Amino acid sequence: MMEIFNDGTWLPLSFAFLMGLSMLIYAVLDGYDLGVGMLIEGANWHEKDRMIASIGPFWDANETWLILGVGLLLVAFPMAHGIILTELYLPVAIMLFGLIFRGVAFDFRAKAPYQKKWKWNRAFFAGSLLAALAQGYMLGAYIIGFDDSFAGVAFSCVIAVAVASAYCLVGACWLIMKVEGSLQEKSIRWAKYHLGNSVVGLITVSLATPLISDRIFDKWFAFPQIMYLSIIPVITGALIVYLYLLLRKMPFTDDRYCWLPFVITIIIYVLSFVGLAYSFYPYIVPERMTIIEAASAPESLIIMLVGALIVIPILIGYTALAYYVFRGKATELSYD
Repeated sequence: MMEIFNDGTWLPLSFAFLMGLSMLIYAVLDGYDLGVGMLIEGANWHEKDRMIASIGPFWDANETWLILGVGLLLVAFPMAHGIILTELYLPVAIMLFGLIFRGVAFDFRAKAPYQKKWKWNRAFFAGSLLAALAQGYMLGAYIIGFDDSFAGVAFSCVIAVAVASAYCLVGACWLIMKVEGSLQEKSIRWAKYHLGNSVVGLITVSLATPLISDRIFDKWFAFPQIMYLSIIPVITGALIVYLYLLLRKMPFTDDRYCWLPFVITIIIYVLSFVGLAYSFYPYIVPERMTIIEAASAPESLIIMLVGALIVIPILIGYTALAYYVFRGKATELSYD
């Protein structure tokens, strides 16, 4: 441990941790509102307004974590930023288009006449779907080292669909917590459906990651590491089974435990992220560039770390405040 501090490697590792944390928070927070956006097509007119009301106070601020994560990648690991963004230029452009299109639709549906609101509901769905699929494709491409062969593109497309479904899962669990009545029952059905799709994607990533790299295979399956690392898939599998059984029994009397599916899904997200992070460490560009090799000069990192330690607590603080202020069930949608 002391060697890490003495040779200065703690700085790049700290930024890698902060960047990973930002991306994880983004995947959870913007993941659920992207999921709600994709699920909106399965709701009726009244339910659509209630779904929008459930994410209205949060969705725009959730995207701040994406900006922070990409910003940390740019300033702390500029060489890796250049490689990753170059390899992922097209899906990044599609993601940005989807997020912008979605934001425009969110605001315009509030001002459109009732007869034309359906167009902006469709636009909100399309923007959410585009952004989710693009993010999933980027994850798949990153996992396989930006392989642009037919097999690599096919794998990335499978992960794109799986990530979109995982967002629908966490979005449905968010709705279970925030709404009542027939929409809550519908959200439970959505959650059960997308749980199965998400599990397929999770298994695909878990099998593919060690198979594409002997280094990753040895990290997971060498003895004695396999003994304690097996805790991650075992706990994840147990949580998935418990979530499925819980969803089958919901809704409970007096809406008890409506928050539990959302919490369980977040824990599954975190465990999956930890597994991926362990697999790729110490590389920031898979099998091509390590965190240390990609890092900016220590003098630059020190200055940027001061700024990051000021900005991140502020982001966490106002995020926590917003969720506290708008806690409880979503109310009728109003723009007065």
